[in-house]
Amino acid sequence: MTPRNDQSYKGYHWIVTNPEIFAGKPIIRGTRFSVAFLLGCLAEGMTADEVQKTYGTFPKESISEILHFAEKLADHPIDPGNVAA
Repeated sequence: MTPRNDQSYKGYHWIVTNPEIFAGKPIIRGTRFSVAFLLGCLAEGMTADEVQKTYGTFPKESISEILHFAEKLADHPIDPGNVAA
């Protein structure tokens, strides 16, 4: 198995990117879970335990970083006509 080419986001331990996984979208270190996927699960009301039972394990301690990451992204102006509901 070849080593992964994960690159950390500054200030985050669990959130990384890898150009070979999901076209470089943010993922959780050591997994193939994207930040967007986990945010979607949480938004639908799933608990971390339910996500793990349904989709596989991931570090639960990454959840606070995922929410902080989303908060930082949401703090920037976005064209409302370019956001899907």
